[in-house]
Amino acid sequence: MEEELRDRLSIAGINVVEARIGYLAYASEIASAMLKRQQATAIVAARMKIVEGAVGMVEMALTALAKEDIVDMDEDRKAAMVSNLMVVLCGDRDPQPVVNTGTLHH
Repeated sequence: MEEELRDRLSIAGINVVEARIGYLAYASEIASAMLKRQQATAIVAARMKIVEGAVGMVEMALTALAKEDIVDMDEDRKAAMVSNLMVVLCGDRDPQPVVNTGTLHH
C-alpha cells in the first residue's frame, strides 16, 4: 500500500514516508451479509446442540421405560413416541397439548 501511494503521489511531488490504515469499515451491504452469515452459523450450531440433547433424552426415556417395565411398546409405538418427543424437545415454540381419544393402532 505504501509503495502504491508513493508511486501515485510522487508525480505531484509528494514524498510518502509511511502509510497506515487508521480505520477500516465494510460497506453496509457487505457488513449486513457477513452478519447474516454469522447468525446463520450460530443458529445451525445451536440447533445441532439441541438435537444432540434431545436424542440423549429420548434414549434415556426409552431405556428407563424398558428397564422399569412401565409400558410394553412395539416398534411402531416407539417410533411414534420418539417422533413426538423430538418435535417437543427440538421445537422453537411451546408444544400444544393434544387429547388422544383413540388408539395408536386401528
